[in-house]
Amino acid sequence: MPTRRSVLAGLAAGSIAPAFAQASDWRRSIKEVRFGVSSAENEAGAIARTQPMVDYLTQRLGVPVRFFRVSDYAGLVEAMRADQVDFARFGPAVYALGRRVLGDKLQPLLRDVDNHGQEGYYSVLLVRSESPYRSLADLKGKVMAFADPNSTSGYAFPSYFLRKQGIDPKTHFSGTVFSGGHDNSVLALVRGQFDIVATHQTNAEHGVAQRLADRGMISAGSTRVIWTSPLIPASPFSTRANLPQGLKDDFAAAMNAMKEAAPEAWKSFTDGHVSRYAPARHEDYLDVIAVTEELEAQRKARSG
Repeated sequence: MPTRRSVLAGLAAGSIAPAFAQASDWRRSIKEVRFGVSSAENEAGAIARTQPMVDYLTQRLGVPVRFFRVSDYAGLVEAMRADQVDFARFGPAVYALGRRVLGDKLQPLLRDVDNHGQEGYYSVLLVRSESPYRSLADLKGKVMAFADPNSTSGYAFPSYFLRKQGIDPKTHFSGTVFSGGHDNSVLALVRGQFDIVATHQTNAEHGVAQRLADRGMISAGSTRVIWTSPLIPASPFSTRANLPQGLKDDFAAAMNAMKEAAPEAWKSFTDGHVSRYAPARHEDYLDVIAVTEELEAQRKARSG
């Protein structure tokens, strides 16, 4: 005859078992997870940095995790709209574009916190170290490169805040071009193809130029910062609202466990400059959305 203790134990087990079953239900309908990567960010380099994380996530989630390659930042938004990508790391301006296109279907999930506790980064304008330019006024009539029209640090923030300072890039510089990505911009700057480029850095030790120098692609100290933006909120790992909540929870838990569970994958993916991930909220990006909307309105006014 069952005792009171055994009955209570059975009830407890019954209440816990469905929770575990529900948490793992997503694997019944989802046989692989797709992580979006844009070739605008030096595709080979991005994949090399990300592959150890993908291998770790495959093991941690219990289903294959695969890259889904797109040609540019806007392609990530389109892939998310078509349900071709489950997770991707969006720059803040790309997230703003995604919300404009997808609305609530696009959800921010996590964002970086660096080793100093900072939850963001900066747009910077770089010149060659040996150049004579000391201010933006010195660069009037020179050639500037942005990274991508949907890049926060490589276009939206410098365009917006330079205009706030009374400098219209289209008239101040003799030419403005899109290089196709941050690495392209910095490499071309060092080669002498551009006089000034827009890219990003978190601090003096961590940014695009510093990463390229660490990998021997440019000489250390070959670039110099001539302008710095206000703080930009860290790029959010984003996902689709129509994915099972259990998958989103498991992905977030796996990313937060990676530093201890797979330190080499963590180091490769973060360059060792991230201490942890914090939850990302849509409200964190309202200022970025306002900047991108104003730039879009200006573009339409000029073309109209």
